[in-house]
Amino acid sequence: MTFIGLVAIMIFPAIVIVAALRDTTTMTIPNWLCAAGIAAFAPAAALAHLSWGEIGLCLAVGLACLACGIGMFAAGWVGGGDAKLIAVCGLWLGWAPIAPFLVSTAIAGGAFTLLLMWSRETASPLASLGPSWLARLLKPGGDVPYGVAIAIGALIAFPESPFIAALSRASGG
Repeated sequence: MTFIGLVAIMIFPAIVIVAALRDTTTMTIPNWLCAAGIAAFAPAAALAHLSWGEIGLCLAVGLACLACGIGMFAAGWVGGGDAKLIAVCGLWLGWAPIAPFLVSTAIAGGAFTLLLMWSRETASPLASLGPSWLARLLKPGGDVPYGVAIAIGALIAFPESPFIAALSRASGG
């Protein structure tokens, strides 16, 4: 894999990290960020020399994740940005790491929610001393920016993705 190919596959981790930060500070994951993740997939797949089979599986997993995300959004379990970010993650991760992604996301989501609930009870009086987004985040009874958990799950699962497998093949490992 070329240096450009390596840079291309680092786009996904960057997107999920930015999504987590945006969700934490604004409680939204912008459409442009999810669109960038989708748009970057094809060139990254080409530069990583993914096979058509690998690309097809990634597309199928991404669509399945989108369908599940829409269902979770309709049920009121996640926000719209979360649903789209889950689909982007499915697209980039493909079939092999999808179970570790979902399990890691669920565990990270539970741990982050518990930490946030504890912080809201203990640190909310201090929240007014920080930036406005911190006061909103620590407001008792507020929403949980689940993009943080999605990003953690994605970063944990990414080493099992077809992109990292292609990097390993290219390096002879």
